[in-house]
Amino acid sequence: MSTSSYTVSGMTCGHCVGTVKSEIGKVAGVTAVDVDLATGKVTVTGTGPVDDTLIQNAVENAGYELTRS
Repeated sequence: MSTSSYTVSGMTCGHCVGTVKSEIGKVAGVTAVDVDLATGKVTVTGTGPVDDTLIQNAVENAGYELTRS
């Protein structure tokens, strides 16, 4: 099990959080996604190392921007 943290910019409401969680949750190997709206911090837990590129693509598909934290 591994955990990675990111910062997502552009989220402004609970719907945004839900959209980001949903898209990241579709990435293979991801078992949990925790999003803090106030800070933009996203913590992703997976069965093994999480591919940063797949997480970035998921966030961009949701309409937001990801930076590694």
